[in-house]
Amino acid sequence: MSASQGLREWLLAEEPTSRRQARWASWYKGWLTLRSNTLAMLGLFVLAFLILAAIFAPLLATHDPFAQDLGQRLLAPGENGHLFGTDSLGRDIYSRLLYGARISIYIVALVVMVAPVVGLIVGTVSGYAGGWIDVVLMRVTDIFLAFPRLILALAFVAALGAGIENAVLAISLTAWPPYARIARAETLTIRNSDFIHAIKLQGAGPFRIVTRHIWPLCISSLVIRVTLDMAGIILTAAGLGFLGLGAQPPSPEWGAMISEGRKYILDYWWVATIPGIAIFAISLAFNLLGDGMRDVLDPKEDHS
Repeated sequence: MSASQGLREWLLAEEPTSRRQARWASWYKGWLTLRSNTLAMLGLFVLAFLILAAIFAPLLATHDPFAQDLGQRLLAPGENGHLFGTDSLGRDIYSRLLYGARISIYIVALVVMVAPVVGLIVGTVSGYAGGWIDVVLMRVTDIFLAFPRLILALAFVAALGAGIENAVLAISLTAWPPYARIARAETLTIRNSDFIHAIKLQGAGPFRIVTRHIWPLCISSLVIRVTLDMAGIILTAAGLGFLGLGAQPPSPEWGAMISEGRKYILDYWWVATIPGIAIFAISLAFNLLGDGMRDVLDPKEDHS
């Protein structure tokens, strides 16, 4: 075996280890940057608290969230063992909040699994293919962007029918265009790079180039946008629930709880206010975490 062959085999053997070390060093550096951001850590703590509360809702709930007791209706917070009071049907608001967190997190998780993926595919195909494909896909994207998200979601839900699954589908259909725009802009920047030309010379086809080399470079920008969009997704879901087009009664959805409590807002403020505070808290937490993630993942930021 020649010295050059031995050196080549050693480099091939050591390359995966060095890559893993570099990846772990990058993740650790990003974590240190995120940890130094007090507001981002506050948002992360609030989100972790809400997720754990949703997971362990059966253990933390003090009452059945669906049980009605008209003799206990509209009790003030702390009265008769009801931490946050009761609603117009005598249901415990605290227990309904815990189970309502499950619905909000469920909606967010499903939308995150659909909208960014659709936007990534549309944006990268549009940016890499160019020509008439780019024109058609971007004009379709412009049509979706021309309508306010809530109005467009209302139109889809009206066509599909009320329900939590249809609400998730409607929100996903209205949320993907910004991700497509971001992915297209990233692709237009990358597709004429020297390393893309080198990959083409090695015989790689468009599918491999897009999936193996362009998608990974678009992920960081999409993650930033996803974390910043979570608050808007939650508010849209709450708006659909408020209008009776989201989760249907007796599901303890926060928007529907506010809708029910608005009739008593002057005399029994807690019925609508406490679910509103929950929506505010989770939306603020996502915004704070999104700002921190932008500081970590934005390539234009200097973290040295």
